[in-house]
Amino acid sequence: MSGWKNAGNRVSTVLGRRLGGELMRLRVASGKSRPDAANALSAHQTKLVKMESGWVPMRDPDIRALCEFYGLADKTLLQELLDLARLDRERRKAKGWWKDFPSPGALSEYISMEDVATSIRTWQPTFIPGLFQTPEYIRSLVVGGGHWEDPEEIEPIVSVRQKRQQRLFGDRPLHLYAVVWEATLRQLVGGAEVMRPQLAHLLEMSKLPNVRLQVLPFRSGTHPCAAGPFSIISFAETEAVDVIYADTLASSIWIENQSESARYRGFFEATTRLSLSPHDSLRLIEEIRQEM
Repeated sequence: MSGWKNAGNRVSTVLGRRLGGELMRLRVASGKSRPDAANALSAHQTKLVKMESGWVPMRDPDIRALCEFYGLADKTLLQELLDLARLDRERRKAKGWWKDFPSPGALSEYISMEDVATSIRTWQPTFIPGLFQTPEYIRSLVVGGGHWEDPEEIEPIVSVRQKRQQRLFGDRPLHLYAVVWEATLRQLVGGAEVMRPQLAHLLEMSKLPNVRLQVLPFRSGTHPCAAGPFSIISFAETEAVDVIYADTLASSIWIENQSESARYRGFFEATTRLSLSPHDSLRLIEEIRQEM
């Protein structure tokens, strides 16, 4: 059974979808049809569909032409759309090495964000965060999930995740602040023979100056992040809003909204206050490793 999805050249990004949605909203509000808007660009209707769906980077002249056709008089809003388009183009350009690997669409989009991010705050109640996982742990997760059985399908997943981990090193290392539930450390993914080196690797990675790791212990009880895992992705651009990425069993959720981002930051910060200090977290990890 293959778990890969071929998305062809339909590469959408969070920013692209947001920009496309804004342009569609302006078109509908102006009473224009898609064929009308396409004619204004001297283009086929397919181009407008791709723009409004966020599948293609958008040129400033096209955005200006559409906004003029829709009767947009708000110059501030126009500039915001142009800034959004610029950020989207820059993030699309960042897509590089992962194009050589087969991967699900949602993961490709996440990696493109991760590659240009300056920092990520992640809450993980089920698994060791991907940027800390050992190859053996990754293989055990994939096999245990029941979606991939053929080694030819499993190994590319391992390669992608290991390649991603390079973001924690180099000239512009990603700052990673991870909070994990105690259950992630005790769950015997692949058995004790896999978990012992995985926890040892986690301890080593925590020594990096750009990594902060905390453990939420069982004794903390109820906490604000009980609903599920999520990551808060931050960027260097002052105008960029934090992007929230949350996984569910059936899909991935993207949120790029100032108020919602603030809510997730609040959830994360409240959970960090309930968690062990970094020093005590590492001591607990070592105790669990020794028990295994």
